[in-house]
Amino acid sequence: MDKPLISCHLVDSDGSLAETPSEVPKVGILGSGDFARSLATRLVGSGFSVVVGSRNPKRTAGLFPSAAQVTFQEEAVGSPEVIFVAMFREHYSTLCGLSDQLAGKILVDVSNPTEEEHARHHESNAEYLASLFPACTVVKAFNVISAWTLQSGPRDGNRQVPICSDQPEAKRTVLELAQAMGFTPVDMGSLASAREVEAMPLRLLPGWKVPALLALGLFVFFYTYNFIRDVLQPYLQEGKNKFYQLPVSVVNTTLPCVAYVLLSLVYLPGVVAAALQLRRGTKYRRFPDWLGHWLQHRKQIGLLSFFCAALHALYSFCLPLRRSHRYELVNLAVKQVLTNKSHLWIEEEVWRMEIYLSLGVLALGTLSLLAVTSLPSIANSLNWREFSFVQSTLGFVGLALSTVHTLTYGWTRAFEESRYKFYLPPTFTLTLLVPCVVILAKGLFLLPCFSRRLSKIRRGWEKDGAVKFTLPVDHALAQKTSHV
Repeated sequence: MDKPLISCHLVDSDGSLAETPSEVPKVGILGSGDFARSLATRLVGSGFSVVVGSRNPKRTAGLFPSAAQVTFQEEAVGSPEVIFVAMFREHYSTLCGLSDQLAGKILVDVSNPTEEEHARHHESNAEYLASLFPACTVVKAFNVISAWTLQSGPRDGNRQVPICSDQPEAKRTVLELAQAMGFTPVDMGSLASAREVEAMPLRLLPGWKVPALLALGLFVFFYTYNFIRDVLQPYLQEGKNKFYQLPVSVVNTTLPCVAYVLLSLVYLPGVVAAALQLRRGTKYRRFPDWLGHWLQHRKQIGLLSFFCAALHALYSFCLPLRRSHRYELVNLAVKQVLTNKSHLWIEEEVWRMEIYLSLGVLALGTLSLLAVTSLPSIANSLNWREFSFVQSTLGFVGLALSTVHTLTYGWTRAFEESRYKFYLPPTFTLTLLVPCVVILAKGLFLLPCFSRRLSKIRRGWEKDGAVKFTLPVDHALAQKTSHV
């Protein structure tokens, strides 16, 4: 169990320390499930006296911390002013017999509906609880915190706890309680917001939807493009059956294309934002909504880029293990024997492949640093300059390495007529479009005429910095203006 987060002090809502009364604050819990046990553990570790109400206290007492008192529900609701209701919505009605004892107390609803229940009921669980106990004050809180986070401590999970209630004093009490437990309370307003709060745990990776669809769209496009060039064209024009390449070879050709384009899309919105600031001459105007959303999704896009690059590396290791590859080696050896070639060595190809592989490893290593430092536990250990250096400077280095890696792979293939199948250019030429735009724009912004102006804008300078003030007191003076 973690050390108590408070001993003789409680944290006030404004962050100051307030002396606690000599008596240890008592909190009640109605329910004996997993969440109730984790909640009791966290409260005991935070210095609270906990009393748990259960329908069968003898059976459940051994599951709770020894410092927590487990008793019948009727006895548990007597002394605590704050009582957590840790049970499902359909069991709320079983507490109606305790209405008189619960009158005037603060009920903290921690329940979450299923997706079906959320769609079926027009009122939230907290509002339903408030309708059953009108003499109580209901507060919605802690429903976004998992049982694991409660047991292991808020440092290992999301610290934010949305809280809403119609009674400001009750809300303040729960806010202070959440702070004492080591969490960061977020005031969500009145109890009418409870439905929105209860919908939060139902969302599956909301920040990943657009980046995932983007990555999927790029994968489908490049996979189809590679299929037409590498499989369909040989089958239709040369009668060669290469459909066996679909599971591994075509996928391995597609993955680096997706990873490379996604990485360039991480840094392209920064270029667009800088261009807008240069054009407007100020940083105090909002970016368009599409650009704002794009900037917010850069982390997810970057992680998906690293994921595709890592898969590309694994697929590349698997290429020599394929049976088709072994057959190709045997056929190549037979051709050498038939043509009486004892030594096959092309110096240019050897150097190209060595450089190509080395640059690929360096690019993947750089992407690994970017992915690791994007984790909250690592990012929180870095100051802003260190984080900016890794994510911005090293990220641009990774993009440059990936570009040279791609160019080394292509070499002179873009200028060979045989590489244009169905008049379609090689795939790597398509992937170079967006990254080259980003690299060229970054290079332009490094020029003194642009970099100095951009630096001034980001420090608060504005192109039209003169603000006019009209003085209406005196008619003569009203014609004059002062400039700042």
